[in-house]
Amino acid sequence: MISPQAIVEPDAKLGQNVEVFPFAYIQNGAEVGDDCIIYPQASILAGTKIGKNNQIFQNAVIGAMPQSFHFKVGTPVRVTIGDNNIIRENCVIAGGYEDTEGTSIGNDNCLMDHAHLCHDVHIKNRCVLGINTILSSRVEIDSNTILSNSVVCQVGVRIGRYTLIQSGCRMQKDVPPYIVLGGNPPGYKGVNATILKQTNTDDRILRHIGNAYRLVYMGNFSLEDAILQIKDQVPPSTEIDYITTFIENAKNGIVRQM
Repeated sequence: MISPQAIVEPDAKLGQNVEVFPFAYIQNGAEVGDDCIIYPQASILAGTKIGKNNQIFQNAVIGAMPQSFHFKVGTPVRVTIGDNNIIRENCVIAGGYEDTEGTSIGNDNCLMDHAHLCHDVHIKNRCVLGINTILSSRVEIDSNTILSNSVVCQVGVRIGRYTLIQSGCRMQKDVPPYIVLGGNPPGYKGVNATILKQTNTDDRILRHIGNAYRLVYMGNFSLEDAILQIKDQVPPSTEIDYITTFIENAKNGIVRQM
C-alpha cells in the first residue's frame, strides 16, 4: 500500500507488497525491493538500491549527499542495502562515490536511531549499530559485530567479525576480530567468548584465540613479531588465520591499549 500522501517520483522502482506511509519520499532513481516498509518522513534518494523485507523508520535518510569537501555536487552516489535490515529513526546513510560499490550494507543488520554512516562505508551481515554511532568514510565492518551506543570510528577503520565494541569507544585504528573493546581510549578487554560460544565455537578454538591475543596484547612484542609468534605457537585454524591476516592488512595498525 502506498499512501496518497507519500511522494513516490515516477522513475522510482518499487517491488511487490511495499508499504509506504504518509509523507515518505522516494526519489527518481531509487529502487525498493519486495515487502519493504517505508515509514513516515523517511527519504530514499536517487542511487539507492534496497533489497527485500527491510524496514526504514521515521526521518531516516538513505542516499544523502556526502558530507565531504572533496565531493562535487552532481557526482552520482550509490547506496546498496541487502535484505531483512532494520534502519531506525533519524539514521543518515550517505551515498558513496569513490568506487562503483558506493556505500553498502549487507543482510540482517540493525541500525538504531541516529546512527550516521558517511560515504563509502561497508557493513557486512548481522551487525548492530547502537544509538548515536558514527562511522566516518571508508569504514569497514565485518559480519556479526556489535557497536554499542555512541561509538565513533575514524576514517578507514576496519573492524573484524564477532567483535563487541562497548559504549563510547572512539577508534582511530583497526579493531581485530573476536574481541571485546572498551574504554576511552579504547582497550582490549578479552575474547568475545559469550557470543562465540553461542555460535558453537569449540572450546579448543576459544583457547587458541585467547593465546593468540595474549601474544598480541601481553607478550611485549612488536606487532610483526606477535604475528610470527602466533604462527609459530598457535595451531592453525580458520579463526587464527583470519586474525593474522587481518592484523597483517591493518595499514594503520590496530588498537593495542590494555
